[in-house]
Amino acid sequence: MEKLTLAVKLNADIIKRVKKFCIEHGTKYGFFVEKALKAQLEQEEIKEDLLDLKTLHEQEKLAIPFEEYLKDRHV
Repeated sequence: MEKLTLAVKLNADIIKRVKKFCIEHGTKYGFFVEKALKAQLEQEEIKEDLLDLKTLHEQEKLAIPFEEYLKDRHV
């Protein structure tokens, strides 16, 4: 997997806490930050999926059975 650099400005206290945590747990900073970003992205994507599900649930009553849809396609 290709690795790139991401430069961001963070609160100094957060940086100190991350460094301390990584030193205490024998974890590399890059690994820790990458894992945290991935977890946050997954959480945000789940929120979006739940919102979509809630929105689409209202449209579900307008749906037709799949078998009926296939018949109408004349495939």
